[in-house]
Amino acid sequence: MITMIAAAGENNELGKDNDLVWHLPDDFKRFKQLTTGHFIIMGRKTFESFPKPLPNRVHLVITRDKTYKKEGAVIVHSLDEAIIKAAGDTQAFIIGGGEIYKLAIEVSDKIELTRVHHSFDADTFFPEIPSEEWQLVNETFHEKDERHKYAFTYQTWVRR
Repeated sequence: MITMIAAAGENNELGKDNDLVWHLPDDFKRFKQLTTGHFIIMGRKTFESFPKPLPNRVHLVITRDKTYKKEGAVIVHSLDEAIIKAAGDTQAFIIGGGEIYKLAIEVSDKIELTRVHHSFDADTFFPEIPSEEWQLVNETFHEKDERHKYAFTYQTWVRR
């Protein structure tokens, strides 16, 4: 199973200047809980945005650069190659960025989306989820509070 996991604003904003535009500790905790022990598939810029590789996950990094090497990363040169490498995982996760999500929405089975209830200035966006292809099967609302500047909703989508 291939699952896209992301947090996006009301207008599908993902981030700006290769960084998130919000800080939601409970969403980070959920991301860790869901992805630990699995393959995580990402573009090179997403990988380089981490201070270090995330623990207890296999990082599959997609890049066009045939000479690219980084400690903690398995380098691949296409989404198809990443999916083949992750075939032994019961649930591999696509974690970004914007271009990788656009490719992955065609081949993914599930989307775990955190919808952040605010509009942001951004330069990277999550693709529109075509309602004829995807069904929303679960939603859990989280109020804004002292640790979360914005309210948000966890959404689970499955391919129809």
